[in-house]
Amino acid sequence: MGDDVTAGAAADRSPANTLPAELTTYVGRRAEILEVRRLLGAASVITLTGPGGVGKTRLALRVAAASRSTFPDGVVFVALADLHEPALLMNTVASRLGLENRSVMSAIDVIVDHVRNRRMLLVLDNCEHMVEPCARFVEALVTACPGLVVLTTSRQSLGVAGERVLPLPPLSVPDTGAAPTGLDQYDAVRLFVDRATAIVPAFTITEDNVTDVVTLCRRLEGHPLAIELAAARLRALSVRQVTERLDEQLTVLTGGSRSGPGRHETLRAMVDWSYDLCTEPERLLWGRASVFSGSFDLDAAEQVCSGDGLDRDAVLDVLDGLLDKSILLREEDDGLARYRMLETMRQYGEDRLRSSGDLLRMRRRHRDWCFAMTSRFESEWIGPDQVAWIDRLRREHPNLRVALDFCAGDPAEAAVALRTVLSFKEYWIIRGLTEGRMWLSRLVAAAPDDAPGRGHAQWIAAFLALVQGDIPAFEASLGDAAGVAERTDDDRIRAYVYHVRAYQALIGDQMSEAMELFGIAKDMFRQLGDQGGELWSTYNYGLALSLGGELAAGRRVLWDCVDTLVSNGEVFWRSWTLWSVGAAEYLRGDIDEARKACKEVLLLQRRVHDRVIVAFAMTVIAGCAAHSDRPREAAQLLGGAATVWRSLGASPNNYAAFVEPIRKDTELVAGQLGFDEAAREFMVGAAWPTEDAVAYALGEKRAGNGATVGRTDSPLTKRETEIAGLVAEGLTNRQIAVKLSIAPRTAETHVEHILTKLGFTNRAQIAAWVVESRRS
Repeated sequence: MGDDVTAGAAADRSPANTLPAELTTYVGRRAEILEVRRLLGAASVITLTGPGGVGKTRLALRVAAASRSTFPDGVVFVALADLHEPALLMNTVASRLGLENRSVMSAIDVIVDHVRNRRMLLVLDNCEHMVEPCARFVEALVTACPGLVVLTTSRQSLGVAGERVLPLPPLSVPDTGAAPTGLDQYDAVRLFVDRATAIVPAFTITEDNVTDVVTLCRRLEGHPLAIELAAARLRALSVRQVTERLDEQLTVLTGGSRSGPGRHETLRAMVDWSYDLCTEPERLLWGRASVFSGSFDLDAAEQVCSGDGLDRDAVLDVLDGLLDKSILLREEDDGLARYRMLETMRQYGEDRLRSSGDLLRMRRRHRDWCFAMTSRFESEWIGPDQVAWIDRLRREHPNLRVALDFCAGDPAEAAVALRTVLSFKEYWIIRGLTEGRMWLSRLVAAAPDDAPGRGHAQWIAAFLALVQGDIPAFEASLGDAAGVAERTDDDRIRAYVYHVRAYQALIGDQMSEAMELFGIAKDMFRQLGDQGGELWSTYNYGLALSLGGELAAGRRVLWDCVDTLVSNGEVFWRSWTLWSVGAAEYLRGDIDEARKACKEVLLLQRRVHDRVIVAFAMTVIAGCAAHSDRPREAAQLLGGAATVWRSLGASPNNYAAFVEPIRKDTELVAGQLGFDEAAREFMVGAAWPTEDAVAYALGEKRAGNGATVGRTDSPLTKRETEIAGLVAEGLTNRQIAVKLSIAPRTAETHVEHILTKLGFTNRAQIAAWVVESRRS
């Protein structure tokens, strides 16, 4: 009943409707579930409040899971407990929505653009440490998005207009003297028995222990986390012994006050007792592991937490002890065991670590572990383990964030961080430009002006700003990097400055300048022994040659680069190199070769999951279809690509070389199909989820969501088919109700049934299905 869920696995890739796995059975709260579900239909913002460990997260998850059919465009859960930087709130939500920001648009504008016309439930969990930013964000969202409902959990309300607050009470407890029969009507007893039998399978309530069970649940005042911690003691103690020991702990905590402990003191006593029962190595690990954010694995615990009283070889056994005592929770990610603490337990461990005077040392050890990991990321980037390293940094992203935050708070620590930023530059290109720019800006501002690494931080910041279209920031950062290179006579920084300037020319369709600068950069990287920089500049040099009128030379450069990357087992830059082949052939050469290269890109991206290159590749494949007398396919692919671009807050028109070809492709398709038919086909593709659009581009599907072109076996009734047609015409439920003389609620029910039968999640997919069905 406590908040033991895992939200850490693959957050970046999670689609709408993916909720964290619950690690234990859920007990009770039927009345609260019904009340929250009622409020979801009556208000746009609902906040569950209550103290830590009372079960807010679990209740929110239960409600979200039960409400999927009410929100056809998705139920999205965003865990905020591990987020310590308010500036990253909107980026974190955008990531969970499957969005990125590759433009100068604000994160809130990207989110609103995506959510505005959707019927969606957004769950923001653990808002208490950033109430004001959450309040501003939620208010802006619900004001602009009438179909959005936001469910938040927090120790206090957000205070936004229209918010409905539901304080979460403790679980119900029986009166003193209750008999064994009928105790299952009390949630506190049910939770205790459920957790007790997980530890002692033969446990049951009898005449002999009923008084002790009732007394214990009453002493703990129905607090779910306290009950779970008490149940964990049954491995070594009887219920009576647990109750007696708890009484002693409460007496110490309250100083014998006759008024008795409050609920906060009761939980504190239970956690104190859990701490007292730990062995000294377990206490050390509890405190030291509190420096992790999110989850961590055995290797991390051994590297960060061992030493000074905790042998490295003993860490696994100590972890096992903390799992037995319910201090740690275990989860799995890609077959690897990881551990996390509930925030209440993590904060307690941090308090103990601070009291011992060891917090600063452990934060530095955590920082060193993070940066050793990014150093290995750099050394193994061009190699067969690249995808595994991308996935690992994605898993460790909360830890990387907390390490960077620690460094940004002190000039000396910021200087340490700046020396490492070059090691994981590619990660920010994949993970998120806005967040990368934020951390680089904070570190540069905090570190001394002459800190080593400043020049690299600034050219990276310049590149990220350039891709987002923030030219003033690009010029300022790159100018600073160039200045550092000159003052320190650093050829490596100088080479990257040339590279980024060349990229600006490439985006602006200034191919002569791009060829010259990429040529200089790649030669400098080769002399410096920077293989990653050399490959990055080389494939762009090949693209610039191809688009600058030297197609044969460009082809040789690009395919040599592909061969090198393949021989190293590399995937990320290989994808971009193959896309460059496809783009060059599409714009200047062989359409069939362009299609072939970009299809290979899409296959590779099923391993890396970089939506940016997916958008680029689909745009080229759509153009190839347009020039291969397949206008219907081209229109659908253009629609699918447009949806991916929109999720990035960007457009291929940001790249000058593509503006005119895309305009011509669009005119060609519209001329062959007619404008109205082309627009309908475009909307068919635009309705597909990215994975379906990719499958269609690869020739694996003929339409999205399993709806095959030409299907005639409609699962809809005559009435549902009629309503689906009205949905395709753009009518709202209310307009459908008026047109058919039925109640609005009846129209809504029909639409929900249609979505369920067709396996769809939104009205645009219904419209696409109707178009396909009518054509067949």
